[in-house]
Amino acid sequence: MTTTVLESRPRQRMPWPALGVAALVVALFASVFVGAADITVWDVLTGGLSEAHRVYLVEARLPRTAAAALAGASLAIAGLLMQLLTRNRFVEPSTAGTVESAGLGLVVVAILAPGAPIVIKMIVAMVFALAGTALFLACIRRVAVSDSFIVPLIGIMLGSVVGAVAAFLALSRDLLQMLNAWMLADFSAVLAGRYELLWLVAVLGVLAYVTADRFTVAGLGEDVATGLGLDHRTVVALGMSIVAAVAAVVVVTVGALPLLGLVVPNVVSRLVGDDARRGLPLVALLGAVTVLVCDMVGRSLPGLLAGGSAGAGEIPVGTLVGIIGGAVFLAMMLRGVRNG
Repeated sequence: MTTTVLESRPRQRMPWPALGVAALVVALFASVFVGAADITVWDVLTGGLSEAHRVYLVEARLPRTAAAALAGASLAIAGLLMQLLTRNRFVEPSTAGTVESAGLGLVVVAILAPGAPIVIKMIVAMVFALAGTALFLACIRRVAVSDSFIVPLIGIMLGSVVGAVAAFLALSRDLLQMLNAWMLADFSAVLAGRYELLWLVAVLGVLAYVTADRFTVAGLGEDVATGLGLDHRTVVALGMSIVAAVAAVVVVTVGALPLLGLVVPNVVSRLVGDDARRGLPLVALLGAVTVLVCDMVGRSLPGLLAGGSAGAGEIPVGTLVGIIGGAVFLAMMLRGVRNG
């Protein structure tokens, strides 16, 4: 396992939780009223909504907003847990093979049991995600690495191999389009009755917060954690199980959000340090706000570029999150190289 130590950052006396809650409220409110349907705040407050708009608001817009917030918050939490437990700031589900393994699980269940209910698909994806994460941990334990850049590269290579196997299987069974949909989040198809599985990640987020102190101690390293009386292996297993379950639920329901779990925890770490209990709520808030904003940009930008034309389509939120995450990931690596 890498020996990179997460350095504590000086805490600043800013009301970050209050600012985070305020930002989330604004983002949730804006998300409800941004989009192709002409739904206004005035119509909602005065009861002036047409029946078509009322149905659209309840069946599509509110579920979409909830799905974006839940997916963003949970994947950001998953990224924080992975970074603490691997002691590396460049690790998150999409740089550790976790997401690709979940995708492979979905392809396998689609081939072996195409009519399986979504809960069965989620369980199979979770098992594969857990196995992929365990394989990643085994790899970085066997390779004596001292360079923090090597760890995510191992994860990316592992994810590439797993993703290639999934793509080969999907191509052979004409499931490639389905696999691509799982690997890139898009909230345009979220409707009431098709996203409620995501509420499971809220439960996992609460579990992560309840056990946050253990993750903080585990992040000090196995020797230190064991010396403090912590069962390090059990805590790592719990943390990685949460990560695998979150990745599986999100991928099955809306698709992957690449690198979100890398960007958000690093931003929050610079604000409040590496205490999981202090940072986890902020990570959840910022993750939710980031995805909500990206989703609003993705559904508005094509229309603006087309001169306000309706029906201009949407940019999948996974594309925007991936662009932002990739730029931040590259900037972090270049900064690390300059600092030696």
